[in-house]
Amino acid sequence: MSADTRSHPTGPTRRRPVQQRSQERYGRILDACAGLLDEVGAGALTTKEVAQRAQVPIGTLYQFFAGKEDLLAALAGRNLDLYLQRLDARLASASPVGTAAFTDLAVEEFVVMKRTVPGFGQVDFGLAGTAVPSGVRDDLHLLDAGMDNNAAVALRLQALGGELFTTGATGLPQDQAALTLALRVALEAADAVLKLAFRGDPEGDPALIAECKRLVRSYLAQRLPTP
Repeated sequence: MSADTRSHPTGPTRRRPVQQRSQERYGRILDACAGLLDEVGAGALTTKEVAQRAQVPIGTLYQFFAGKEDLLAALAGRNLDLYLQRLDARLASASPVGTAAFTDLAVEEFVVMKRTVPGFGQVDFGLAGTAVPSGVRDDLHLLDAGMDNNAAVALRLQALGGELFTTGATGLPQDQAALTLALRVALEAADAVLKLAFRGDPEGDPALIAECKRLVRSYLAQRLPTP
């Protein structure tokens, strides 16, 4: 399977880097942000500290990002791109894939990134915690100003699934609006259970992770029956 995994428009990022040197600085700033998130959390994160860690003037940071919320939004967008790329690779090696296998692989890749990707425990595709830190006005729309984070992720997963979600068991076209809604509900449920799984265990509670897979598989099997 394959899909366009480029970032969708996110928020008020001031300008996207074009030249190689600017792209390197942009990436270094996001890397610094991710590393600091693991150390101090989203609440204590400041743009000044991010600039210092990235070894760039604060003015350079503000050339790319309007503020803390914009910085976190860009990191969330990069995380989603990385997640989709890695999930796409898993799906390609596991083909053919049905709804149950897609669900399991999607949850497993998310868990792997929670364990290994810097900053992902604090900001995955949005803020992972329940408290909204200072400097963030709208944490529900970090990925896209026009829809909430899970709705944006649902659309990207829908595109990634391709033919898997195009037709049902009968071979007839799926209702794409219903599919988007079902994926959004599945994501909301998975998000809640996985937050619980990682709340007291940095590696994620295996029993809760297994229950997350079971819950989403069961729901999608009823809503989107596929071979």
